[in-house]
Amino acid sequence: MSHRGSSSSLRAEEERDLEELRGAAAEFYRQSGVPQELEAALDELFRRQPRDLHGFLADYFDKRSAPPRISRLKGREVYNAKGQLCIEAEVFCVVQNREKSISSAAVSCCLDPERTSSDTEDEERTEHVRTAAQWINGPLSNMLKDRNPCDQSEVDKMLSHFFMTRCLEEMEVKKKVHSPRMDEASSPLPPPTQDKDKKIRDKGKKNNVVETPAEPLEPVLHGSSAIGSVSLAVAKAGAELQQIPLYHHIAALKSCQDQDRFHIPVSLVTLICCGRTSPGKLNLLEEVILVPKPGQGVKQIVTTTLKLQKEMMRIMMATKAGAVQAIECDRGAPAVSFERPEQPLDLITEACSNLQLQLGTDAHLALNCAAHKLLDHSKGKYEVAAGVLKSPDELVDLYQTLLHKHPAVVTLIDPFRGEDKEQWQKLSNAVGNKCSLLSEVTNVSQLPAGGKRHILKLVNETTISDLIRIASHPGSVMLGVTESEPCSDASLSDLAVGLGLDYIKLGGLHGAERMTKYNRLISLEEELAQRGILANKDKHSPPFPGAVLHRGDTPV
Repeated sequence: MSHRGSSSSLRAEEERDLEELRGAAAEFYRQSGVPQELEAALDELFRRQPRDLHGFLADYFDKRSAPPRISRLKGREVYNAKGQLCIEAEVFCVVQNREKSISSAAVSCCLDPERTSSDTEDEERTEHVRTAAQWINGPLSNMLKDRNPCDQSEVDKMLSHFFMTRCLEEMEVKKKVHSPRMDEASSPLPPPTQDKDKKIRDKGKKNNVVETPAEPLEPVLHGSSAIGSVSLAVAKAGAELQQIPLYHHIAALKSCQDQDRFHIPVSLVTLICCGRTSPGKLNLLEEVILVPKPGQGVKQIVTTTLKLQKEMMRIMMATKAGAVQAIECDRGAPAVSFERPEQPLDLITEACSNLQLQLGTDAHLALNCAAHKLLDHSKGKYEVAAGVLKSPDELVDLYQTLLHKHPAVVTLIDPFRGEDKEQWQKLSNAVGNKCSLLSEVTNVSQLPAGGKRHILKLVNETTISDLIRIASHPGSVMLGVTESEPCSDASLSDLAVGLGLDYIKLGGLHGAERMTKYNRLISLEEELAQRGILANKDKHSPPFPGAVLHRGDTPV
């Protein structure tokens, strides 16, 4: 009897527990609106009567699922195309109650070349990347947890605020390190900087040499590339989660509405390099760049450039009895031995003539002088070739002579360092609308004021929102690659199309890190043409010839 009674009691208890569970489930379903949702789904299922019942229901509830949220970030050390360490950021999101890896991105780490010697560069880069990994895996991951990956503006605001906080902290640390100790407070202060510079200049005048103080550089904060990498990775995640191409997502972020037409930016291709790393004496022309005729497709531009480079090599082989000293440079183009700046331009002119390519009509040239790398501060002069020094005013004359002889050159990039403002203005006044002067920058804080145009690179702490803001201003902006790009990431091409930029500077036609981007441009051009939303341009926009300058713009 006792056994039978205990069994009945156990069953009654189980039934009560089951009843409570049913009641709790019913209340949960009622509060969550599950019966209404199921009824609506079944009504729609009956109305549509699709062949794939489960597929229809899966799609129906997928559209009603909670929006994805960032769950965490992961930073890892990877190697770029030059075998150097860089940081890669990976974004994980919770999608339909499951954590998934959505995207990853890496941007280049640009160190200060004048502050980092070849002996300490690897150590400096390692410290930079390790700090970036610590930021991503720690504070940045916690900060962006549960954030909407499609809200790029909010994410970038948080990233920029984090970076500024770190900059201020770094400044405070340096201030404490360099502040005088209490027992030194009574000691006389060192003379002001301007007095020191004046003494240097006065001393130089006695020896007919003007020693130029080094141009102040924006410091590169260790870990700053974490900001750019996370920003780009979040943008790619937003595009992936919305199942749209990255360029479409960027365009929507820029204009806050769907864009019905896109154009492919003109590819400026590096033909040849004659900079300081080239085998010859010439230092001045780091890159000679082909500016294609408007209306040409990317594939046609690439084909024309390859033919032109092949003809240039043939000419050099013939004139130098088969001995051509050329190496492959970081810009993705042959670095050839020259002694004077007119020699590579003469070579290109002859090659174009042989191919019946009319230079000045069918194509133009741009010269990346990178003069800031050539200044001898002790003498106040630019070393345009080994042992050949030119003062800033002498360099103005050199450019004028070069442009007079080669009118197909329509743009000079970094013809002087930034502080030689008088020479910038003098050259600008001399060339007028025939040639534009551009500045290549790696930091948004370096952007010149006023109407000056520039080539911006996605490096260090530059965010997607920074690029959108700059590209939204009147005037022309170009996007350029660095010398140490990640090999497999073609995001730069999508960014240029989505931002609506007129030009993109990807370097030469060698190396996976560059050809990946050229191939992406070709793919985008074909895709947009097939969809009927490709907008073609029949003339160049500023700063190149055949363009109508916007009101208020000045050629600089």
